[in-house]
Amino acid sequence: MTDESEPAVRAAIDGEMRLLDPEVRASPARVLELLDPEFTEIGASGRRWDAESILTVTSGGSVSPESPVEVSEMSGVVLAPGIVHLTYFADNQGRRAWRSSLWRLTETGWRMYFHQGTLTS
Repeated sequence: MTDESEPAVRAAIDGEMRLLDPEVRASPARVLELLDPEFTEIGASGRRWDAESILTVTSGGSVSPESPVEVSEMSGVVLAPGIVHLTYFADNQGRRAWRSSLWRLTETGWRMYFHQGTLTS
């Protein structure tokens, strides 16, 4: 069940979109503000990432203002109080993937706890 009007879902979507913003990605400090200290990712490549290692990707210019990630079919659901699951389709310069992330509410706000990408045609 998707409820975009749910404040928790809206907060998670806002955080997700900030993490896709080239200006935010260029700043390791801003990226780390959005990632949970226990963050892990299983990338579309199959590689496993943590909060520190993902900074090499986010700050590497893989997303630029001239070629932003195109997002569609974004939806979210509150799984439990303080836990939101998002899914969406992302196209990054022809590299197309289904994305899934878990956001959790912490003392400092909503932070991405887990992310996974699965390449698709």
